[in-house]
Amino acid sequence: MSDTKIKIAIGADHAGFDYKEVLKNFLSDYEVKDFGTYTLDSVDYPDFAHPVASAVESGEFEYGILLCGSANGVAITANKHQNIRAGLCWENEVASLVRKHNNANVLCIPARFVSEELAKMITTTFLNTAFEGGRHQNRVDKISC
Repeated sequence: MSDTKIKIAIGADHAGFDYKEVLKNFLSDYEVKDFGTYTLDSVDYPDFAHPVASAVESGEFEYGILLCGSANGVAITANKHQNIRAGLCWENEVASLVRKHNNANVLCIPARFVSEELAKMITTTFLNTAFEGGRHQNRVDKISC
């Protein structure tokens, strides 16, 4: 039995900073690396989304979590990387489906549209939901260009 913790890369822009800090503390059972931002100062979300996506893409981390105001910017940016399937999740059921059906490996949370408690629930669901495979695997195999 392995004591190795699941490795999660996390990052956010200024709009997602507070929730990133909350989630880092919430994820104490995991090995979490913070890719920034480290303040509330205005920043550009790609500067944090690319390093998180690269860390997952390389296999160094199993999952990534990205936060910004709408989560659209970080999702678009992360999905530019091959083998990254970033899912924008604003409800718990969406988090379940992006794992079950899309085998998403990066969770994108819209900090301006969910509560802290919902962000925690979404994160828990995302990390604890398995990919169903089967017919969904065929579809996931068609994603990469």
